[in-house]
This record gives sequence, C-alpha cells and structure tokens, in this order.
Amino acid sequence: MQTTWKMMQINAVSDSPIAGELALPAPGPGEVLVGMRAAALNFADLLMMQGRYQETPPLPFIPGLEGAGKVLASGEGVTLAPGTRIAVQSQGTLTQANLFPANRCYPIPDAMNYEEAAGFLIAYGTSHFALTLRAGLRPGETLVVLGAAGGVGLTAVEIGAALGARVVAVARGAEKLAVARAAGATDCIDSQGCPDLRAALRDLGGVDVVYDPVGDAPGEAAFGALRPGGRFLVIGFAGGKPPALPLNHALVKNIAVHGFYWGGYHKLDPELLQQDIAALFGLYDQGLLHPHAGVTLPLDRLAEGYELLRSRRSTGKVIISI
Repeated sequence: MQTTWKMMQINAVSDSPIAGELALPAPGPGEVLVGMRAAALNFADLLMMQGRYQETPPLPFIPGLEGAGKVLASGEGVTLAPGTRIAVQSQGTLTQANLFPANRCYPIPDAMNYEEAAGFLIAYGTSHFALTLRAGLRPGETLVVLGAAGGVGLTAVEIGAALGARVVAVARGAEKLAVARAAGATDCIDSQGCPDLRAALRDLGGVDVVYDPVGDAPGEAAFGALRPGGRFLVIGFAGGKPPALPLNHALVKNIAVHGFYWGGYHKLDPELLQQDIAALFGLYDQGLLHPHAGVTLPLDRLAEGYELLRSRRSTGKVIISI
C-alpha cells in the first residue's frame, strides 16, 4: 500500500498553504487510514491560517476540518471496514490520505457523492442541532438567517424551511438572495440596500429565532427585532466582532441567548452529536436536504479557495477535490 501522500500544509501564521508530502504509518488502535476524495473549507480554516481560531493546532499543520473519502485500512477495535465510504470531521483533511480517529468518521448514504459529503457535517450539523435542540424552532415561527448564502447560513435556510418555519434570508446582493430563496427562504432582505435591518424585520412582523453567523451590527439589529420569548443563536462572527447585545432587553422580553459551537459537542455530549448526525443523514435519504453545489477547486488551487472565503464571494461551501 502507498505510504507517502501529497498534502497541503500551513507553515506560518498568515502564510498561504504550500504543497508537501506526508508519510503515514499503519493505523493504530481506534484509527482509520482514509483516502480523501474531497474536503470542504470553513470560515474556521481561514481563522486558523491567521492564528485566530480557538482550536488552532501547533504549526506546521495540515488544514481542513472536514472531508470525505474511503477507508483504506482500519486499526484494532475499529468496525469501519476498508472500502467504506465516509464523511470525516477531524483536523487534517486537505491531503490525499490521513489517519483519523474512527469515532470522527461516519458512513454516508449511498446516494451522497464525495463532494456533498465533504461539506455536510459541520454546516448542516451546526444548523440542525442549533435550530432543533437549542432554539426549539417550531412550525409557523419566523426564523431570520444572517449571512444566508454562506456555508452555514444556507443550510439554516434549508433546514428552517424543512421544519416548517417562515424563513427570512438576509444576504448581500440579488445573486446571493436568489440562492437563499431557492433553498426555501420565503422573504429576502438585501443587506446592501437596507439602511435599517431592525425596522425591516419588524415590518415583516418580528422574529422568533435569529440565526447569526455574522455578529457585529447585523446581529445587533436582528436581536432588536425579536419578539418576547425569542431565541438568539450565536453561531459565529464573520462580520469581524461579536454583536453587542442589550441583555436588559433579553431580561424584559424573556429572550434566550444560545452560544453554539458544534465541534464542542464531541466532548460535551458525543452521544447527542451522533444522534443528530444520524438524523441529518436520514433527512438527506428522504430527499429533504439538497447540499448546494458551490465552487469546487482542485487541491493545488487551495489558495483560491481561501480567497473566496476571505472575499465573501462564495455561496454555500467551497469544496476541494482531491
């Protein structure tokens, strides 16, 4: 079996990824050797390259937090057999092959291709878990999604619609809003031409749940449109800083603020995480989820993928084919 593989590597903070070779031993107990077919980029990958992410590994490191491929070999105690098609959520997916903990690898549905599987776990997992188990989104409620055409935002639109909510998508430009509408948004607000987002949301009747991967001023404005008993989901800060939320309003209006970091549930409640992932694959099998076909680039054009994240020009996930 091949033992040396092409990989991409981050050698210094703010450096572009460079190509290298990775030598791998046989998988140890609880490990699998995975031949990667595709990987996805997340905003966290950009923050890692800048040294700004809460779980940035020591330099040098192989980037990539998720991907998909085929099991090539299994270590002791592993039930995943060679040949199993899997999605992976673990550090180091931007390589032709790598060793991963078996408990971070999930068999994928037969109908799901590698490109879909590569970007499925984190984005869909974040949205489904946050909307169902944290926000308790109910049919008929109004959900506003900020950054609605981005990697996680678009999945929140799709899942919110599948749960029977009225989904209000907020994104920049008509092209991105068209993508969000196709994913199930019933109302769209162009953040470029909206001088007062809070007023625009109030004009629509107010909001029950805010899904906020953006933060900053848009998050503050959406918070101000929450009805009494509303829920605010803190997903990320793509806008550059956290929103300054008036917690006195949260008290008076009985608003719940939920911080949500999907990856943290590997330690916080791994069984609940496994159950949620199984539910997501079930929704895919039922034809209720349709991962957006965003930009796909080969491994040697990884730097372009990072630039798409940095410039906010992508819709859905940036996928790296391997």
